[in-house]
Formats: sequence, C-alpha cells, structure tokens
Amino acid sequence: MLFSAKVNKHEYQITVNEKRSEWVICIKSKISENWKEVSISKKNFQTAEDGLVSLLYKNSSYLLDLVPEGTDYNVYTRGSYRTVSIIDDEKQLRDQLMGGGTLGGQQNLKSGMPGKIVSIFVNPGDKVKEGDPLLIMEAMKMENEMLATAETTIDQVHVKEGQNVDSGVTLVSFKKPD
Repeated sequence: MLFSAKVNKHEYQITVNEKRSEWVICIKSKISENWKEVSISKKNFQTAEDGLVSLLYKNSSYLLDLVPEGTDYNVYTRGSYRTVSIIDDEKQLRDQLMGGGTLGGQQNLKSGMPGKIVSIFVNPGDKVKEGDPLLIMEAMKMENEMLATAETTIDQVHVKEGQNVDSGVTLVSFKKPD
C-alpha cells in the first residue's frame, strides 16, 4: 500500500507491505531520492482498542498513543507529540476530483478529473454546512461524494445527473459571503 504522510512541513512517501511474520515499511522524503526500509516483526507488535500501539524496534520499546482526527493522527510517544496527516489513494483522488481546493475561499467546485455525475443533492439557494454532501461523481470506477468544506450558499448547479464532465469543469458555484 502506497500513501503519503505529512509531519510539520515535511512530506514522505510510504509503502507498507505485510508479510507472514513482519511488516516491511519503506519511507522516502519528498526531497530525497533514497528509500529507507524498516522491518517490524509481528511478534514484537501489539495494539489495544483505545489506540495504543506497543512495539519493539532495534531492541528499544515504544508505546505510541494514536488519536485519530479525520485523516490526521495525533501521535504521542516518549514525551513527544506530532500530528501526522495521512494522504492515501482515496484522499488523493478526492482532492483531484475537487480540483485540489476547498470551498472556504473559492467560489466554484470544479472537477479535478474526468468523470460522470451520479447524484446531485443541492439546488440554487440551498444553505450548506461543512460536511454536507453536494454531489456524487464517479471517476476511475469509484463513486466519490463531494462534501462542503465550509458553510456557504449554493449559487448555481452547472451539471445534471448522468452528465459526463471533463477535468476543470465547474460543477457548483457558491455565493460570495456578505
């Protein structure tokens, strides 16, 4: 499984491969050419229901407290605290479908790639809150629900259900805040 992670301002590419007795994790900084490989034995790894992870690595014991917050994890270990943003394939696809932007400062929701509009949940004049569904767009054989990322009012819906759209097409326009 390939995904990206962001810690502070540093971005990393990470692969995780599960084998019979271990996990093989490869990590590469976005600014580096070199991958670092780490193997963690399954017999030295335990999880608890409350987000605690205990593992042994290079003869040192680590207790991690992982607190999920959306796609981020607050990680506490050895008196240290970090927020790690996980960007998996689904999040990368959703960001591409939304044109990489959010509604907060933009006046339009644009498609980030070609797809087909499956369902539309809003009409002009509707007030939406953060997290409300706007529409469902199918791309790359996956249905992706587009959610409002801020409170706003729908100005215009530019597409219809069943319509095929190209990348960069405006799907929904929002009214400017007063």
